[in-house]
Amino acid sequence: MGLIILTDSSSDLPLKYVEDNSNILRVVGMPIVIGEESYIDDLGKTLKHSTFYDKLESGIMPRTSQINVIGFLDEYKKAYENGDSLIYLGLSSGLSGTMNNAELAKQMLLEEYPDADISVIDTRAASGGLGAMVAHTVSKVKEGKSREEVVDWINSNVLKFNHWFAVDDLEHLKNGGRIPAAIALLGTALKAKPVLTMSHEGKLRSYSSVRGRHKSIKQLYDKFSEHIGETDGKEVFICHANCIKDAEKLKKMIEETHNPKEIYITQLSATIGTHVGSGMLAVAFMGDKERENK
Repeated sequence: MGLIILTDSSSDLPLKYVEDNSNILRVVGMPIVIGEESYIDDLGKTLKHSTFYDKLESGIMPRTSQINVIGFLDEYKKAYENGDSLIYLGLSSGLSGTMNNAELAKQMLLEEYPDADISVIDTRAASGGLGAMVAHTVSKVKEGKSREEVVDWINSNVLKFNHWFAVDDLEHLKNGGRIPAAIALLGTALKAKPVLTMSHEGKLRSYSSVRGRHKSIKQLYDKFSEHIGETDGKEVFICHANCIKDAEKLKKMIEETHNPKEIYITQLSATIGTHVGSGMLAVAFMGDKERENK
């Protein structure tokens, strides 16, 4: 018997990290449709990131949908049949109904197998923030913590995970209903670069707007420095949507003044990339206190 951590493709974890921790970690993919083609997002293994962003930049607008109940039920049954406990850490309920499907699948499994040990946790996180939470949780499992100890740790620290996003292209946020069309038009004309974060309820919200890419990257660095606290043992995620040079620039800025356990540079999966477009840069990490909520 063991403890399995299940997450979904919105976590934007590096594929190598997932493969290196496959004895503990499982990832269930979000369905995505690009033109006439349907995919299950598996973090770039099948649908390469380069292919996805080429299609995105050609003007094709992908569509994502929730992971259905059967997708979760299959994963839960695998864990149960192997004698494992399972904790699902997935996309915030403030952004998707996927969490509700995960809970419904749990209830269905318990009706058939009342002794199944399944925990479904609303992380109120997304993208690298969810990835950072998963990575820290995997570390707790490696330390030999019990399921109860891991669940208690997550619930006690869930709001310490920070998400700071610098968006380069407002078009996808407008199309997804995240910002009004008039604001997107004005922001584009003024070359405004919005910086976004996540509320305590797990919803995307605007934090500020700066002019120019350099200033938006600097603000990500400033928010990281302000909220990271002690860096010892912490894993930091820098996520990018086809802008690796900006990601490397931010990593260098952090390394010059801080010393986290690991800094992962990871490309946004098709799941998240669909909703933010090319050029988004994000830093996510576990801070020393609950994240801002103003």
